[in-house]
Amino acid sequence: MATTVIDDGTLVSARPAVRRRPGGGSDENRAGWAFSAPFLVLYLLFLIGPAVYGLVMSFFNATSVKSGLGESVGLANYRDIFTSSDFWSSMGHTVWFTVLTTPPLVILAFVFAVLAERVRRGKALVRFIFFAPFVLPVTSVTMIFTWLYAGQIGLIPHWIDALGMTPPNVLGETKWAFISVAALTVWWTLGFNFVLFLAGLQEIPTDVYEAAAIDGSSPARTLRSVTLPLLRPTIVLVTMLQIIASMQVFNQMYLMTGGGPGTSTRPVMEFIYDIGFSDYRAGYASAATIVYFVIVAVVSVVWFLLRRHSRKAS
Repeated sequence: MATTVIDDGTLVSARPAVRRRPGGGSDENRAGWAFSAPFLVLYLLFLIGPAVYGLVMSFFNATSVKSGLGESVGLANYRDIFTSSDFWSSMGHTVWFTVLTTPPLVILAFVFAVLAERVRRGKALVRFIFFAPFVLPVTSVTMIFTWLYAGQIGLIPHWIDALGMTPPNVLGETKWAFISVAALTVWWTLGFNFVLFLAGLQEIPTDVYEAAAIDGSSPARTLRSVTLPLLRPTIVLVTMLQIIASMQVFNQMYLMTGGGPGTSTRPVMEFIYDIGFSDYRAGYASAATIVYFVIVAVVSVVWFLLRRHSRKAS
């Protein structure tokens, strides 16, 4: 502990002096780097390293059945991607799936979070009920919904038939296949957005609601004039995260429809998987991955800039 002597002889305590080594840097900094080193090593080995290698591979005719990069092809893989009708068709499927899933996953999660926050008894049980499906593995969820949609034994076709209507071939027709996977995704992943909205609602001070009640504000007016404006940052965050998550759809689509009928529901991630592991064109698949990463990054940046511009305008 360092001390300072002032003119009247009083000793004044000061902050402990930070010991610095001759090479520069304090003991605290060295300890911080030591604790971070395991994570940084794993991050470089299993995330940054493969990403850089994939970028390099995209300029070669590498295959999945032979070691090495193969021969350099320059920008040929990227040229093939931009002229590939299969790639842009899968991109359209991904965009359509995003349009089908993002609005309900944002709106329903918000509505259920508001209702759950107003529950007086059994609040923990209500939260568990909404969040529980999110922890289920994707294989279990797709198996459950495949049984629900099955033409002969499925509950949904049975209910439709009981109403005197002809049940559609849910997984055999393109439009119904998209809707079926979208419904599965909404039921399965709603809990994550629900928790985010619930956390945002709990951050709103109760004094604001009390003041609104004193002023005679109705519940609908309070929701529109108090809750929504104060929850705007959470709404923006949830919407952006959901768009990115929907654009990365693969597991449920691959397990339930396999991209079918034909390739009419194949998203971009499944297209990349098929190219890399079925056609063994690793270099071409790497180029498709880089192109898709850039597209998602551009969408994220544009959304961020639009939201920042709207906040400044308001």
